[in-house]
Amino acid sequence: MTAGTKFMCQSRTGCLKSTSAPLKKIGLNMAKNFQELRAKMSPAARVASEAEHHRLLKEMSLYQLRKARELTQTKIAEDLHIGQGDVSKLERRTDMYVSTLASDLQAVGAELEIRAVFPDGSAVKIAQFSE
Repeated sequence: MTAGTKFMCQSRTGCLKSTSAPLKKIGLNMAKNFQELRAKMSPAARVASEAEHHRLLKEMSLYQLRKARELTQTKIAEDLHIGQGDVSKLERRTDMYVSTLASDLQAVGAELEIRAVFPDGSAVKIAQFSE
């Protein structure tokens, strides 16, 4: 083993060789200017990137939604009459009651709408959960 080289083992079977040499010295520059990368993209790739950007804006976790609305967990907790820690737990949950989700969304100024979306693209609003 050469000086400055170490092995990082994540399991008994696989070790990664790592060097302590800076990445720039060995020809790897991890940081890239986004504008430079975008300029190198084909027009089709730019269109696809823009479409993905808009799709991601339409899909947010509760955490991302709260941040986008510039609200704090403390403010949400006050509106829901729960503790700030409970809001934190709520934001990390992957499974919850529909009523809990509806209350959280109301606290950020949104209304919950549940839709069934079919393979042909048609959608039906499920009215059973409307208040």
